[in-house]
Amino acid sequence: MATCRLNMSIQICRLLELALRSPCCPAIRSQCCLPKTILVANSVPGVPVLHKRAYSIESRPSGPGRPTFSASSQQPRAERMSNSSALTHRNLSALALKGQRLPLCHFDSLDLGEVQENVRRARTCKISRRFLVDPDLATLVADHLGPDLHNDKTIIFDCHPGPGVLTKTLLNAGAQSVVALEPNKIFLTDLQELECQVDGRLKVVHCDFFKLDAGLDGNYKPPVLSSERLFSELGITKANWMDDIPVKVVGILPQRLERSNLLKFVYSLFEQLSFYRYGRVELNLFISEKEYLTMVTLPGKMHLYRPGCVLWQIACDIELLHKVPWKSFVSSKQSSPPKGMLPNDHMCLVRLTPRANLFSGGLTPANARTLMVMIKQCLAKRRVKLIDRLNLWSPDSGSKLLSELALGMDILTGQVFPHQYLQLFQLMDKSQEFAQSWLYDEIMENTQIEKSS
Repeated sequence: MATCRLNMSIQICRLLELALRSPCCPAIRSQCCLPKTILVANSVPGVPVLHKRAYSIESRPSGPGRPTFSASSQQPRAERMSNSSALTHRNLSALALKGQRLPLCHFDSLDLGEVQENVRRARTCKISRRFLVDPDLATLVADHLGPDLHNDKTIIFDCHPGPGVLTKTLLNAGAQSVVALEPNKIFLTDLQELECQVDGRLKVVHCDFFKLDAGLDGNYKPPVLSSERLFSELGITKANWMDDIPVKVVGILPQRLERSNLLKFVYSLFEQLSFYRYGRVELNLFISEKEYLTMVTLPGKMHLYRPGCVLWQIACDIELLHKVPWKSFVSSKQSSPPKGMLPNDHMCLVRLTPRANLFSGGLTPANARTLMVMIKQCLAKRRVKLIDRLNLWSPDSGSKLLSELALGMDILTGQVFPHQYLQLFQLMDKSQEFAQSWLYDEIMENTQIEKSS
C-alpha cells in the first residue's frame, strides 16, 4: 500500500512539473529584462558547494540626458558571493540545469558582501579616508536620493565608493545611471567587475572628484582629471542653468581641507566653473557637524558668520537630510574629529541644491566675482557699520543704498542677511558711482593677472 502511494505521488509531481514548464516558464522569462546568468556548481572534496554567476552584457540604448556608458568588456565575469547571503540575496525564477542560461530578474539583488570583509578592505587603503560600509546607512542614503533614481536622466556620481557598498545599494534601489569615481587603484578591480554585471547601469572611472580641475599648468593624470574630460567621456553635455538637475553627487567630503573644498565649490558655482559649467549639479555630501553649523549660521553670531556661509546661503537650498556619529564610518587610519567651539560629534548628510533663479536678478557668472569680493570685504570685520564700508567704496552713497533696502543706518556688517547682501550688490551694480569705484578696479586687475598667469 505504501509503495502504491509513493508511486502515485511521484506521478502527480511529474504531471505538475510538466504543466508548469510549458505555459508558465516562457511568461516568466519574458518578464526578465536584465542579463542572462549561468549557474555553475563547484564540487571540491571537503569544501561547501557555492554557486557563482557569470553575466553576459548586452548593449543598452542611452536615453536623452543619459551618459553613454560603453561596456569595457563583453566577456562574462564571476561574481563573488558570501556564504551567508549566496542564497538569501538571490531569487531565481526557476531551477537551472547545468549549462542552462536563465535571465536575472529585477528582484535579484547584488550581494553587498560581509560587513567585516568590507571593513578589512577599507582599512587596506594607505591614505586617510572614511568609508561607508553599513548596509542600513547605505539604504538610508539611497532613500534620500528619492524616486529620481529610477529616471534614465538622473545621473549619480558616487564619489570614493571604496568597497562599493553604497554603489551596490544604489543599483539595488533601481538607479539607472551610476558613475563610480574612485581615486584608489586597490578598489578599481572589484568595481570594474561589478560594472560588467549590471547591464550598462554603472560606469567606473579612475578619478578623484574632490580634485577635479586641480591639475598644475593644465597637466592632468588620473586620478586627477579635468571636469571637461570627465563629462565629455561620460557623454554629459552642458545644460541651461534653469533646467533640471543634471547630476546628483553623493559621497563623504574628505576631512582634510574640508573647508577649503567647500569654498572651492561655492566659488565655482557662482562663476559656473568646473562641474557647474554643466548645470545645477546637486551635492549630497557627508560633512562634519561643525562645518554644517557654520554653513547655516545666521547673522548676529559674529564669530561664525563668515563669507563662505553667506555665499552658500545665497546660492543654494541647504537641507540637512540625516546625521550619524563619526563611528558609523570606517576610517583607514585612526583619527578623531577636530574639536572647536561648535559641536562636532556627528557627520551630517547635507543636500546643496543650486537655486534655479540665482542668475535671474542681475547677477551673472561674469560679475559674480564682484559680489564675492564685496562680501569678503564686508565680513573681514563683522562689527563695523555697513554704511562706512559703502561710503569707502562710493563716497556719500551709503545712506541712499541703505534707505532703498530699508536697513538702519547703524547696522553692522555682521548683522546683514545673505539675501540682503545680494540685493545690496544688485543695487550697487546698477549704480554708476559704484561701477567707477576702486573695488571694481581691484577685481579687474586681479582678473587680468589670473588670465596672464
